[in-house]
Amino acid sequence: MGTIAKTKEASAGIDTVALRQTAVRVEAYLAAFLDNRPLPTNLAQAIRYSLLGGGKRLRPILTVLCGEAVGGHADDAMAAAAAIEMVHCFSLVHDDLPAMDDDDLRRGRPTLHRHAGEAMAVLAGDAMLALAFELVAQRVEPTGRTGRIVVELSRATNDMIAGQVYDTLPDFPAGTNDLDRLRTTHRHKTGALIRCACRMGAICGAASEEQLAAVTRYGEAIGLMFQIVDDLLDVTQTTDQLGKAANKDADQGKLTYPGLMGVDESRGQVQRLRTTALEAIESLGRSAQPLRDLCDYMALRTC
Repeated sequence: MGTIAKTKEASAGIDTVALRQTAVRVEAYLAAFLDNRPLPTNLAQAIRYSLLGGGKRLRPILTVLCGEAVGGHADDAMAAAAAIEMVHCFSLVHDDLPAMDDDDLRRGRPTLHRHAGEAMAVLAGDAMLALAFELVAQRVEPTGRTGRIVVELSRATNDMIAGQVYDTLPDFPAGTNDLDRLRTTHRHKTGALIRCACRMGAICGAASEEQLAAVTRYGEAIGLMFQIVDDLLDVTQTTDQLGKAANKDADQGKLTYPGLMGVDESRGQVQRLRTTALEAIESLGRSAQPLRDLCDYMALRTC
């Protein structure tokens, strides 16, 4: 769906204004980058369709907010934030392809391969992945941080791809139980980029080792929490509410937290992870309040 909006989550006491403002800044940065990067017209249009076609902007928001939480400035984290959003969008375009999840809807619109054809969807996804690293190499400052950001983003991207393999072409050791399979899949497919977003932001903000450890723990907790909430929404919300097909995981026979643990226990797990995340950043003080708001939003979101 659209960027983080002022909904009933905000009426519960969550300040989403700063979150929306950060999302808007990231989108403007991405648009400006594409404006200044010559590409074939049809390829540029396909990239814009996916990259600028809505979304929560969760990962880039995390990158910016984690940088600010450790004492850095939003501008220092913007290149890394834009890069991780391009990697995320690349993954969505490829996940939606007929050879993978074969989805028709994404963010309330036809998926890119339905809109522009399979060949262009593959190429646009490839381009977004490469553009992400081009952006990091060109714009992360000071240049001494570039290598660290490249390592973080490349590792997380490969872990995310491994998660897609676990999800669609599973290859687990014999005897691995369903819950361990599910945790491994989610830790890689969803959690890797969210953890990376937090760590990249902290690195851009010149975090101390203690600060980096704190945002890493926070990222690991909210990464799993985000996916459990996603699993819950898949079985409790409609296609119109989600902007993508509802009940998709169950229809495809995939492992989910509600399927293995039930809805009530899954909700209890969300609250436990929420507590873990908030405790992880307690030492960061008032500068981490936007991260607390984002954690609360993620726990209560309805789309």
